[in-house]
Amino acid sequence: MNRRLALILILAAACAKKPAAPPQTASAAAPPLPADVQQVAETATHPPMASAASTTPSAVAAESGGTIVATGEFVSPVRSELSAKNPGRVGRMYVDEGSRVAKGQPLLEIETDYIRLNLQRAEADSARAAAAERDAQNDLSRKKELIGKQSIPQATYDRSQAMYDGARAARMSAQAQAAFYRQQLGDATLRSPIEGVVAEKRTDVGQRLGEATVALVVVQTSPLKLRFRVPEKYLASVHRGQNVKASVDPYPGQVFSGKVTTVGGVIDSATRSFTVETEFANRDGKLRPGLFARVEMEPAG
Repeated sequence: MNRRLALILILAAACAKKPAAPPQTASAAAPPLPADVQQVAETATHPPMASAASTTPSAVAAESGGTIVATGEFVSPVRSELSAKNPGRVGRMYVDEGSRVAKGQPLLEIETDYIRLNLQRAEADSARAAAAERDAQNDLSRKKELIGKQSIPQATYDRSQAMYDGARAARMSAQAQAAFYRQQLGDATLRSPIEGVVAEKRTDVGQRLGEATVALVVVQTSPLKLRFRVPEKYLASVHRGQNVKASVDPYPGQVFSGKVTTVGGVIDSATRSFTVETEFANRDGKLRPGLFARVEMEPAG
């Protein structure tokens, strides 16, 4: 009995001396996240800071050392979508996209085989009608002499007059038909109405053009326009004819000169600015529509 009691006391003492297990922390218990999930979690927990300065230029001009500085885009003042006057199949193409063209320069030609044949027939009909008119006129002249001598009845003279009038009308009709085919022959060649650049080529040899099919798009490149916005405080300092300077990335270090052509008369209530439109002669053709430019302008005193 005593031995059993002693064993119980020894076991109780051993249990009292055993240290308690330390509490598990949340970090030790949580398994590591996959790399892609970890990246998403970090982005959600710590969002990236916004950039202190935006790289996009302001749409409204700013002042730098007393000079108005702005950015704008060159635009063409004229954009022509060209269609053939008469439908037909393209026989020749004289230009490609990007080609520089002069005013009146041929751009494409519609097939003209049947037009030329019709023109030859109309010219032959015109020559035959002219010969018939000459015969009728000679006959009428003789009848005039005879009617003056009262050698023929009036009805005979009237018939000669009617024959001449009919022959003259037939000759004029044949000539008009020939002129119509000559006009068609001329219209078969599509020519540029302006000096500029072929911006779009929408057809090629062998394709058929309808009455309203746009074959080519030509844009004017000389002069070019450049628009930008200026704060309202400069409204009294910007005038028509004022000099402006522009620079573009393709030609670093080169300055292009232009003049103010239009000063907007309305102030934008959202930006408190007005529009300034300038014109650049661009005689050398270096500037192209769509180019971004940095503009500098001295305010007028």
